[in-house]
Amino acid sequence: MSTASTWTRRSFLAGSAAVAVAIGLDQAGTAHAQTASPTIAITGNGEWTYRAVNHWGALPSGTTYGGTHGAIATDVAGKIYVATQSSTGVLVYSPDGTLLRSILKDYPEVHSMVHQQDSDGERFHVTVQKGTPEANWLYLTVKPDGTVLRRITAPRDAGFATPNAWRLTAAVPAPDGDLWIANGYGDSRLFRFDKNGNYKAAYAGKGIADGMFQCSHGLAVDTRYDQPLLLVCDRENRRLVHMDFDGKFVRNIAMHMRRPCQVSFYGEHAVVSELEGRVTILDKDNAVVAFLGDNPDRTMWAKYDLNPATVAPALFSAAHGCLIDSRGSIYISDWNKTGRVSKFERITA
Repeated sequence: MSTASTWTRRSFLAGSAAVAVAIGLDQAGTAHAQTASPTIAITGNGEWTYRAVNHWGALPSGTTYGGTHGAIATDVAGKIYVATQSSTGVLVYSPDGTLLRSILKDYPEVHSMVHQQDSDGERFHVTVQKGTPEANWLYLTVKPDGTVLRRITAPRDAGFATPNAWRLTAAVPAPDGDLWIANGYGDSRLFRFDKNGNYKAAYAGKGIADGMFQCSHGLAVDTRYDQPLLLVCDRENRRLVHMDFDGKFVRNIAMHMRRPCQVSFYGEHAVVSELEGRVTILDKDNAVVAFLGDNPDRTMWAKYDLNPATVAPALFSAAHGCLIDSRGSIYISDWNKTGRVSKFERITA
């Protein structure tokens, strides 16, 4: 395993080749929407070349996502779960984009969802910003049908002194059965709970030094190596970080990123959504192998008030939620006021 990956001229040129192109778009190559729908929109490079699936996940007329400041997940049956920022809750789709149902309508701002299947059954580990009138900023264990099995709120033993200091962004189950929660919109600490939801310890905090975070936004269990590690999207420090499950810093694995939000794995590769208009694919050495949807228009990056209809289908403005499924298809939710969810299918030779 290498130490932190750097953006070399070679990787930059490879990434430049991955800038989205759309067959049928106007000659100027603008990032903005066109008057005529493109026949096909393509992004990526080499074996990581993808086409955008037109109109995937369309909602009934008059309905909007209300913002997609959340996550995308899948279950063992392959259904796709899309968190929204409205009363639509979490939308459940078939892989072809057919809307099947919605769950968690009482929790209109789900920020992260991580799937788990073991001897205890199938469930999601969910963080919520806006929940019921009585409770915001909480963790939930949820069955695929939306049944809530457990809630965790701010642990008193963690020393929270002010209201709303608990502003969690992500949660993952560890290989030993413990639960890890990131307080990314708060003090950026990482909290450890046992499998029954009892608080155990806190680690790290806000800062720029190794092992500290400026928004511990996303968490994932990285099993690409002999020792499973906790991968942290350290968004405002623009890096990905490995911690061990004793809460100790291991290494920075990727630097100079465009505000990484969430990670999804496909074999030895990691797919990383970046808030500044891009998705990056890393190999096992955490070297860049492809960029997807790399938006050349910086004025669109991380702009919540943006109308998503002004962004070409194979580009992103603020990639937030990400998922790569068992077939290698990639799903991305862009953060903006009305929401955008896109599916990309891999183009094979």
